[in-house]
Amino acid sequence: MKQGEKSSFVRVVRPWLFPFGVGCLYGVGLLFAPEQTGRALRISGSMFGQLALPICIAVAMMVLLNRFLSPALVARFLSTGVGLKGLLLSSLAGIVSMGPVYAWYPLFKSLRDKGASVFIVANFIGCRAVKPALFPVLFASFGWEFASVFVLMSLVGAVVTACVVAWLCPSDSGADG
Repeated sequence: MKQGEKSSFVRVVRPWLFPFGVGCLYGVGLLFAPEQTGRALRISGSMFGQLALPICIAVAMMVLLNRFLSPALVARFLSTGVGLKGLLLSSLAGIVSMGPVYAWYPLFKSLRDKGASVFIVANFIGCRAVKPALFPVLFASFGWEFASVFVLMSLVGAVVTACVVAWLCPSDSGADG
């Protein structure tokens, strides 16, 4: 088998290894403990049924956000001042940003070099804990009351953290006001 053929074979097979492994474990379970395995299958099916719609909504939201949100657009919005507009824009940008946070660090450094405040950057990072793409699963799993309080407190915590970071790490450029 050639190297190109092997890599394409691995690329096709690899995503199916986990489901295949789970299926094999259920098969072994059915052989040795059919009653308990049947109960486990029913519970798994019930959980899948409850989470299928929220997960589909989450995936659709992630696709739309990735399609329309770019780091350049975020940089343009975050280069504003620290006032209420800066707070709201950095919060919104942090909430809708996707991908690992370390991928955003070069953007944050660039923003800081261009005069963005420590508060804006810290608030952006703190607000990344709130992910609208996961709201359907969060609300379906924990209910409206818990999820709403959790999200609100996460946002308040991000602002408080940003205030403390801005106070302890004052900006050299004077953009923190």
